[in-house]
Amino acid sequence: MARLRLSALSVLGLSALIALAGCFGPPAPAPTNTSAVPTATASPTATPTMTPNPTATATATSSPAPTSTTASAPSSAPATEEPTTPAFPEQVSPLTIYYVAIGDNGVSGPAVGCGDSLVATTTEPVRFTDQVGPSIGTLLANKSRDVGLSGLVNVLYQSDLTYAGGELTGSTITIWLSGQFMLAGVCDIPRAKAQLEYTAMAASGATSAYVLVNGRPIDEVLSLK
Repeated sequence: MARLRLSALSVLGLSALIALAGCFGPPAPAPTNTSAVPTATASPTATPTMTPNPTATATATSSPAPTSTTASAPSSAPATEEPTTPAFPEQVSPLTIYYVAIGDNGVSGPAVGCGDSLVATTTEPVRFTDQVGPSIGTLLANKSRDVGLSGLVNVLYQSDLTYAGGELTGSTITIWLSGQFMLAGVCDIPRAKAQLEYTAMAASGATSAYVLVNGRPIDEVLSLK
C-alpha cells in the first residue's frame, strides 16, 4: 500500500509540473501589419484621388461644347455702317404741290417773287411711304410752264433737277437735289425757291425748309453774284 501511495503522489507532482510549464511558455508573437487596424488609404475621410474616370473622359471629349442660348450684349455698329432709315407705313393720299400765281400780290397764298402768290394744288391719290420724295419728284417731273387752265405757272419746268433725299430734323425739312436750274429771269429765283420749300414743308409737316443743290445751299446756287 505504501508503494501505491508513492506512485500516486509521483503522478500528481508530474502533472503539476506539466501545468506550470504550459503557463510560462514562450510569448505570443507580436501582431503584424496585416492586423485589422484600418490604413490611411482605407479611411473614409481620406482625400479622393484625381484619377479621371475613363467613361466620363470619353463622354466629355466626344460630346460638343454646349451652345449658350443667353443673348449677348449687342455689339456696336461698324463706323462705316450707314444709319438705317425708319420705315413709314404705306399710305394712299393726294400730294400737295405749290405753283405760282403771277401778279396776285399775295391774295391767293404766301407772297413771293415780284408781287406774286404761291398757291397749293393737289394731285390724284398716290401710294407712298415717304411723302417728301414723291411730292418733290412730281414737281420736278412737270415740264409744262402752265398748270392746266388754272392760270398758275411752274417756273421749274426747264430745270434739270433730281430729288436725292430728305431728312426731317425737328420742325425743319432738309432736301438734297442734284442737277442745275434753268430759269427765265431774276423774278424766277424766289419763285423757284418758294415752290421747292413749300412743297417739301407740306409733304413733311415741317414749318421750315432747307434746300441743298449739289451739296450747296440753294441761295448760294441761285445767287447772281
